[in-house]
Amino acid sequence: MLIKLHNGAIYDPSQNLLGQTGDLFIRDGAIVADPGPDARFDAIYDLTGKIVMAGAIDIHSHIAGGNVNTARLLLPEQHRNHMARRLNHPFSTAKWSSTDTGYRYAGMGYTTVVEPAMLPVGALDVHLQMADIPILDTAALAILGNDDLLLRLMRAKAGQNQINDYVAWTLNATRALGLKIINAGGANAFKSNVRQFGLDDVVPEYGVSSRQILQTLQTAVHQLGVPHPPHVHCNNLGVPGNVETIVATMEAAQGLPMHLAHVQFYAYGTEGAKGFSSAAAKLLEAFNRHPNITMDVGQVLFGQTVTISGDVIAQYSRHSDASPGKYVMWDAECEGSGGVVPYRYRQASFVNTLQWAIGLELFLLAEAPERLFFTTDHPNGAPFTAYPELLRLLMDADYRQECMAHLNQEALALTLLPGLKRELTLSEIATMTRSAAAKLLGLNDRGHLAPGALADIAVYDPDQRSGPAAGPRPDYQAMFANAALVFKNGRLVVQDGVVIERPLGLAQTVTPVYDAGIARTVKQHFDRFYRLKLGQYAVNDADFGERPRFKVHE
Repeated sequence: MLIKLHNGAIYDPSQNLLGQTGDLFIRDGAIVADPGPDARFDAIYDLTGKIVMAGAIDIHSHIAGGNVNTARLLLPEQHRNHMARRLNHPFSTAKWSSTDTGYRYAGMGYTTVVEPAMLPVGALDVHLQMADIPILDTAALAILGNDDLLLRLMRAKAGQNQINDYVAWTLNATRALGLKIINAGGANAFKSNVRQFGLDDVVPEYGVSSRQILQTLQTAVHQLGVPHPPHVHCNNLGVPGNVETIVATMEAAQGLPMHLAHVQFYAYGTEGAKGFSSAAAKLLEAFNRHPNITMDVGQVLFGQTVTISGDVIAQYSRHSDASPGKYVMWDAECEGSGGVVPYRYRQASFVNTLQWAIGLELFLLAEAPERLFFTTDHPNGAPFTAYPELLRLLMDADYRQECMAHLNQEALALTLLPGLKRELTLSEIATMTRSAAAKLLGLNDRGHLAPGALADIAVYDPDQRSGPAAGPRPDYQAMFANAALVFKNGRLVVQDGVVIERPLGLAQTVTPVYDAGIARTVKQHFDRFYRLKLGQYAVNDADFGERPRFKVHE
């Protein structure tokens, strides 16, 4: 099948296309070169006046796994399954269900989403949930950093090669795209009643520091050649003054690639009467000194959400702030622990206003959009459904100023935000959410519109309005909330923000090579310490029947 997308304004930073008008051609699910004047097209779409980008990629969004399911159970009031079902699919209207996740992402022009925290013991559950998400390609990052076997190997002074083999075995067994490190050593220290754990603190019983764990795993990822760098949730999340922790983590990265997650939660200083202030400028000054570092923001937006994390220290420390007043903390064998705490971000709150402003400061002060990524750490800072609002805040300075008038002015005075007039461009948005995101993840088949790429394409209408027109400026919130057209692998799946087809996506994985002998070490450990058997651990093709499920990236 041959399709022509005619006369759209193309934004593809990877090809230096920054709004030039042109045509795109799709054949059999891929973008192809111009087939010539004699080509016969099965469909032609006139995109005059429309904006064309590659399908968007979310590098950090909690869409599957035990914590996500627990959050659904904890907050049944968030469900809306009493409404009429769409496309006659069971649970299609349950809010935050797998179906709802796929539909809402696709409606905004997203085609690939990464679950950033897959507990290896729960990998099959994660993959089964992701397999049930329509339209989207997915991927997951396997968590290591508090694992008993890893820490035992380090305590016994195991060589780096053996650590590398264990990391590679884990990535293969769990069908992961990369490695996630959450407060390295912190969850294990929590079991010994530790309630605050810094980069140079030592895990009780194991004699290794958080820094040592982080550097050992970073070296493993680098030496194994895994494209996505270690995806790091730093120590001391949410603690005033923790900017010192994240700067120290950058310096501990040994000059090797490292990705730091939801950094808004680490950009906190101690200035002001309340001992809590913005340190966004200090964080970015360090970021500029370390070109090996990438970051995503984890923007806070106002309203009801639920925080979910494997950082049990951070979650436990704020369980008293739960709103509504219920929460879950849990601990299990095979590294697992975490917490689920509902939370409402309020405009009148000093702390919440400061968090909102800090995230925007990071976006607007950053000099390298190709190293800074667009996230709300869904659902921790805000649901991903709030992305269109965030885009408007970043692209419309007047709207940003209007919003600030309703917030806590004492908090805003401790930030640089009121004086920032910068507006991000469509090209910068395309960089953050498409081309640079694909490069960071090692997904070279997407994020751009060059021949050979997957035909994952989003088309937006800049004339779309959520209300009466207010001048020549596009209504970016309305535009990005409802894509005019979305193609997934060349199939039209969304039209005017409405899902019209629901193909199933693939999970993106890597398969680094390892010495098979490590499997014996892992089995011995499981047989000695765990009730779970090693044969129940790995994710296999057979778990998904005859349906193709995985795509391996070199």
